[in-house]
Amino acid sequence: MADVIFFDLDGTLVDHRSAVWEAIGQIAAAAPNAMAPPEELATLWWTLEARHMREYLSGQCSFDEHHRRRLRSFLPMLGEQVPESPGLLDDWIAERYLPVFEESWRCYPDVQPCLEALKRLPDGPRLAVLTNGDPEQQCAKLSRFGLLEYFETVLTPTELGAAKPAAYAGACRRMRTDPARAVNVGDMLESDVTAAAVAGLTGIWLDRGIDFVTGGPSPTADETVLRIERLTDLPAHLSRTNA
Repeated sequence: MADVIFFDLDGTLVDHRSAVWEAIGQIAAAAPNAMAPPEELATLWWTLEARHMREYLSGQCSFDEHHRRRLRSFLPMLGEQVPESPGLLDDWIAERYLPVFEESWRCYPDVQPCLEALKRLPDGPRLAVLTNGDPEQQCAKLSRFGLLEYFETVLTPTELGAAKPAAYAGACRRMRTDPARAVNVGDMLESDVTAAAVAGLTGIWLDRGIDFVTGGPSPTADETVLRIERLTDLPAHLSRTNA
């Protein structure tokens, strides 16, 4: 049995993509001067989120600034002027985006049954969350759904000084385990599975049937990839692998 299981958060435990789509869809539908339909604006927001999140993760800007950069590109398409003050951009995020976004968070129904099953395993593994998100926001998601109690720790670039994939080595050190005895479970084939394997961990792909980035069908993986379709398949999968 593995010593530690790391779980990705967005797209694995909580449906981040649907929450973004719901929030921007509502904002766009209520914007009288929007330059494009709500679906196109949601696609634009998602593209900008990916771009500026990469800048945050690489240390080019703060978490708040990555939101501001996104807004500076997005607001003209929403038919609104871009405030010069960073504080006004922060207010827009806090007052117009975050309340709808946070209200739209949904935990996948297979999460708690999986964690309960892992807890019942004799000499079961220790559990941790390994996410590239902001620590305060990610802990708020876990707390909302009563999931924090299952995890020994929540590790983010703030604690580790690096994002995935560079974070895997540091995460194993934090959990006092060898990468060979660690498993990483996530929905992103490249960053959660392939990159984890390169770092010496066992990567397990949670294939929820949708590509987290594009929203299209899941990517194609070769037969060597360890793959599950539901988190509730994980305990039995681990038992078979251990055997």
